Amino acid sequence: MNWVSHTKAQQIKRWAKDLGFLDCGISKADFLESESGHLENWLNQGFHGKMSYMENHFDKRLDPRILVPGAKSVVSLLYNYFPEKVQPNELPRISKYAYGEDYHIVVKDKLNLLWSKLKEEWGDIEGRSFVDSAPVLEKAWAKKAGLGWQGKNGNIIQKKTGSFFFLAEMIIDVELTEDFPTSDHCGNCNKCIEACPTDAIVAPAVVDGSRCISYFTIELKEAISADLKGQWNDWVFGCDICQDVCPWNRFSKPHQDPRLSYRSERLDRTWQQWRDTTEEEFKKLTKGSALERPKWSGFMKNLSHFD
Repeated sequence: MNWVSHTKAQQIKRWAKDLGFLDCGISKADFLESESGHLENWLNQGFHGKMSYMENHFDKRLDPRILVPGAKSVVSLLYNYFPEKVQPNELPRISKYAYGEDYHIVVKDKLNLLWSKLKEEWGDIEGRSFVDSAPVLEKAWAKKAGLGWQGKNGNIIQKKTGSFFFLAEMIIDVELTEDFPTSDHCGNCNKCIEACPTDAIVAPAVVDGSRCISYFTIELKEAISADLKGQWNDWVFGCDICQDVCPWNRFSKPHQDPRLSYRSERLDRTWQQWRDTTEEEFKKLTKGSALERPKWSGFMKNLSHFD
């Protein structure tokens, strides 16, 4: 064992925990050979729908050394977003990850603090950090780093904490002792597959993104097909169904970050209140949150699905 690499790996895990990250795992920055065929097949079957950006940077998605020259380690991190309070069922449903401030900003601020700590302690190092913002196969790296297994709903799942967490990465030019994948614990359970109202989970761990409610309510800019009417279960932004039914999420514990906390001014709005919201009001209500993504026009399109 290389004790320098081992010591540094333990240090970064400790610092990550001190900053509030749920967990941290490490992989060698190398070509993701096992994912190459999966990604190609997923794209060939059109499961990315209108998300054409998924076709870009194929090589970078599979090899972090192309994305970050000189990379030696991929540090995968989890950041809990499971809320203490959830929306009442009768209201327009918004995915739990969007309850508070935009997670891109919240988690990136944490990553910046961790990066500063690494520079302070380790000196001149190079690398980049990401939160769902670059051609990085986050789930593949989290799985490789032993942070959980990829469930039948496609999400990374941990036995002790479930799956309500954000994924983030630091790709750095420091050699660290790598972790190893854990085993799959979905067993014969098919609750997520059976619960998906649009049949988006076409096989274990294979999600047809073009049929996912999150895709329709966030990514799709075009009109929604009439044949999907009545299949959304009141979701107007994102969807948590496949996570809500997962037995492992009974172990989820509320996060401790006030920046991700429940915002009643958005989350307690009724159907009519949202329908009466002007574009200017919408901008004020959603400023600094993930709800900015579809813009007022997209959100109104989502609401019209229920008319």
